[in-house]
Amino acid sequence: MREHIIIMLLGMLPFMMVLGNSMLIPILPEFGQALEITAAQTSFILSIFNIPAAIIIPIVGFLSDRYGRKTFILWSLLLLIIGGAICFFSGFVNKSIAFWTLLAGRLVQGLGTGGISSLAMSLAGDMFTGEKRDRALAVLEVFNGTAKVAAPILGALLALVAWYFPFILFPIIGTLLLFFILFFIKTSPSGEEKISLHEYVQRIADVLKVQKVRLLSLYLYGGTSMFLLFGLLYYLAYLIEELYHIDGFFKGFVYSFPLGALSISSYWTGKRLDYVKNRFLFLLVGMFMTFLSFFSFLIFQQFSLFLFFITISFGGLGFVLPVINSLIISSVDDAERGIVVSLYGMARFLGVALGPVVFSLWIGNEQLLFKLLFFMLSLVQCLLLYVFKNDWKIVCSKMWRNLQ
Repeated sequence: MREHIIIMLLGMLPFMMVLGNSMLIPILPEFGQALEITAAQTSFILSIFNIPAAIIIPIVGFLSDRYGRKTFILWSLLLLIIGGAICFFSGFVNKSIAFWTLLAGRLVQGLGTGGISSLAMSLAGDMFTGEKRDRALAVLEVFNGTAKVAAPILGALLALVAWYFPFILFPIIGTLLLFFILFFIKTSPSGEEKISLHEYVQRIADVLKVQKVRLLSLYLYGGTSMFLLFGLLYYLAYLIEELYHIDGFFKGFVYSFPLGALSISSYWTGKRLDYVKNRFLFLLVGMFMTFLSFFSFLIFQQFSLFLFFITISFGGLGFVLPVINSLIISSVDDAERGIVVSLYGMARFLGVALGPVVFSLWIGNEQLLFKLLFFMLSLVQCLLLYVFKNDWKIVCSKMWRNLQ
């Protein structure tokens, strides 16, 4: 029972992180209207949250390896709570400074989020081993996906009260989570090794020397996945608001299709990651689904078909992301896990930060945008296939023998 409580608490950390992005995407047009700002400025509301998170993640990773994960999770939650309160308060100040107050709060939130995102994975890796670790990591991805489904609906509903009202969730949920983690999760013996910075850097250099190509290819694919995911969500918000004028609950409901597919496929995949053979099979299936969807974006323009293929692509990401998480977590020992996972978190956050900005700049020239995205996705997938070519050969040979 205690293990289930611990996993649930760890799962709420990525849930809080996702609220900081996905809850706001469908209501960004409302921010633009209320604060009288441009589309590029509204995308910056997301970027200023994710860029500091990406920068601080490796720093927190090093410190957590030395002083313990739990301490930094608690401090990070406190920053997330304070930042949420500042964002909520921005709705009560003069309009001339409301946007800058909101950005200040988002910056503080981003610093806090940088501490909880990858540390949840690292702490799960410290506290569990074997199949339990794979299941715990899969649950984290499920919470991540569930938050992506619930967050747009929550954001759209709370924004009916006022544009700043969704930010009230951060102080409320964050305070409860801080209390329960403080008393229910004991500090793991892993991730508390007192070593010098020089020795630490040398240790990481040794890890990267052995695992460099594999880790970098996984980082690149994870970051690209987040770039595409949040870029598409931002573009979907534009289509819903500007072209089809869908508002309120139904705006958030539209997001439940692709994000629901992501959550379901993540959970299903995580439950079946006990064999290495399954990992690479799921990775291959997910890559094919994403490739097919982005190829379809070049052909079909109707909104209903676009939503359908976004759902397919997000389902494919649900196969891919738990596998990448598991491969990265299992690639290093406990002592190096914090920084290795933190670098992965940094790549994901950079993808989240850049996606909405790039898509906002290319709105109006979607055909060229999707051609470039298809080319980029193809390159990244070819790189991953090449790096893991020996693993693919093993999987394909076993599948061929089973067919015979």
